[in-house]
Amino acid sequence: MARYTEASCKLCRREDQKLFLKGTKCYSNKCPFEKKGYAPGQHGRVRRFKQSEYGVQLREKQKVRRIYGILEKQFRNYFSRADREKGITGENLLKYLESRLDNVVYRLGFAASRDTARQLVRHRHFMVNNQVVDIPSYSLSPGDEIKVRDKSRKLDVIHSAMRRVKEGNQYSWLSLDKASMTGVFMQVPNREEIPVQVNEQLIVELYSK
Repeated sequence: MARYTEASCKLCRREDQKLFLKGTKCYSNKCPFEKKGYAPGQHGRVRRFKQSEYGVQLREKQKVRRIYGILEKQFRNYFSRADREKGITGENLLKYLESRLDNVVYRLGFAASRDTARQLVRHRHFMVNNQVVDIPSYSLSPGDEIKVRDKSRKLDVIHSAMRRVKEGNQYSWLSLDKASMTGVFMQVPNREEIPVQVNEQLIVELYSK
């Protein structure tokens, strides 16, 4: 499957916003976004012209894709499903993305970034309702239980991520038991519960052209 192989920090600089793609590095003084406040490439320092309406919409779509680590074809499929469903299309889109297994693993604190969460899921370190699931895009339903497999409980990458998780629920739509390394996807989050700073309506306008 195709995947992005260049430096993730370039994506933050391209979108002119920290997307938190590298886990702990994003919170340290080693973060390239803090050191280089301009776009990547030889013309990155050059003052840019005002973006067109299409350009603004495109950048917002790219931003969401990069936050969740979704390729274009898969992202378009999510949009098509969201558009067919009742409700606000942009909000439906974000709800689908937040319901992905790799995202929930990241939100629960089992991984420092979505990229790490995706890798851990592929390597069969998690169970959903006592069944091993190795598909990062697996869509969770309310009530689903996500658990670290017994043989994976000593992984340093998981323990390192969980040490940064504070006691109590970080998200109202998730429940976490740190002692048993178990989480529950209690409900699909509402838009105000999704901590992603994007304007999803711009994506709807882009795909509606």
